[in-house]
Amino acid sequence: MKRVVVGLSGGVDSSVAAYLLQQQGYEVIGLFMKNWHDDSVTISNECPWLEDSNDALLVAEKLGIPFQTVDLSEQYKEKIVDYMFNEYEKGRTPNPDVLCNREIKFDVFMKIALSLGADYVATGHYCRKSETEVNGEKVYQLLSGVDNNKDQSYFLCQLSQEQLAKSLFPIGELTKPQVREIAAEMELVTAEKKDSQGLCFIGKVRLPEFLQQKLQPKAGVIVQIDKDNSVYNIGIPKGLTDEEILSLEASPIEYTPEMGKMVGRHQGAHYFTIGQRKGLNVGGTVEPLFVIATDVESNVIYTGMGSHHPGLFRKALFVEQSEVHWIREDMTLNDGEIMKVKARIRYRQPLQDATLHQFESGLYVSFEEPQSAITEGQFVAWYLDDELIGSGVIS
Repeated sequence: MKRVVVGLSGGVDSSVAAYLLQQQGYEVIGLFMKNWHDDSVTISNECPWLEDSNDALLVAEKLGIPFQTVDLSEQYKEKIVDYMFNEYEKGRTPNPDVLCNREIKFDVFMKIALSLGADYVATGHYCRKSETEVNGEKVYQLLSGVDNNKDQSYFLCQLSQEQLAKSLFPIGELTKPQVREIAAEMELVTAEKKDSQGLCFIGKVRLPEFLQQKLQPKAGVIVQIDKDNSVYNIGIPKGLTDEEILSLEASPIEYTPEMGKMVGRHQGAHYFTIGQRKGLNVGGTVEPLFVIATDVESNVIYTGMGSHHPGLFRKALFVEQSEVHWIREDMTLNDGEIMKVKARIRYRQPLQDATLHQFESGLYVSFEEPQSAITEGQFVAWYLDDELIGSGVIS
C-alpha cells in the first residue's frame, strides 16, 4: 500500500480527494497546514483557520484516517508574505497562490510529508497529471482539469518535474458539481461549504486592508489620460530587429502627470494594480475609470475611461531569463527559437493564441490579440493543447 499525505484544507475539494484515494487503496494521512496566526494583522474577528482545521478534523474522523496540524506560519511569512509586501512596495502585483504552491504546499509541506514516509502528496486542485517518455526517460505532464470552469493548472505553473513526480490530483477528472455530490453521499461536513475567497492564507481578509497594515498610506493624485492622447499613436520605427520590436511592444508606456488631468486623490499607489476599477472613488465619468499605470516613486495613479481604453492593452510581455520556468524541461527553447502556444496571464482567463520568442536576455510572449492589463509580478503560463509546459514572472 502506497502512503499518501493529503493537504486537508477544510474545504470540499481536499475532503473528496482524501476519500477517492482511500477508495483507490492508498494509505491516507490528513495534514492541515496552519499558515497564519499573526494577530497583529487580522482584520475580521472570524478566525477561518480554526473553523477550517475543525472541518478538516471532522472529515478525517469520518474517513477514519490519521490527522494532524502542521504549523508552517514562519516559513509562510518569510517566503510568501514578506515577498508580497516587498513586491507591492515596488509597485508590482505578486500572485500569492502560485507562490504558495511552489514554496509551501509542494516544498515545505511536501518535505514534511515525505519525512512521514509518504510516497505522494495529494491536493484538491482541479488539474491532472500524466506521464510520457522522452528519449527513454519518464517525463511528468501537468494537464488542465476536466472542469473548464474550475481548471486550476495555472496555480501550479511553477512546479518542477521533481515536485510533479510526488504529486497526485485525485479530483482532476471531475467537475465541481460531481465533487459536491460525492461529498454529500459520504455525508462529509464540507459538502455544502462555500469555496474560500481572499488570500490563500488569511482567509476572510481582503488584500487592500491587509496591505494597509504594513504599507503606510501616502496621499497622492489620480490622473486621467484621454484615449486620444498622442502617446498611443507612436508607431514602430523601421529597420528594427525582431527583439527590438518585441521590446517596444512589451514595454509599458511612461506617463507623466502633464499628459492628463487630475481627477481625484488616493492613499497610496502601492495599493493599486493595473486593470483595477474598484476603490478609485472618482465619480462623474461616463464610463468607469480603470487603472492603466501606477508610479510608486512619484505616488501617482494613471487611469483611463472604459474597458477599451488603449492604455490597458499591450501586444507582448517579457520574462527575464532567470524567471523563465519550464515544467517540460525537454521543451526548453534555445536562443533565437520560437514556439506557437496558448497562454494566459491570469487565472480563469481563456487561453490566448501566442508565440514564445527566446533571446539571451529572456523570453518574449507575443499575442495574436492585444491583452488587457498585463501586470508586472503576475505569472504568464503557456500550454500546448491542455498541457501546461512552462511559465514565468511578467517583468
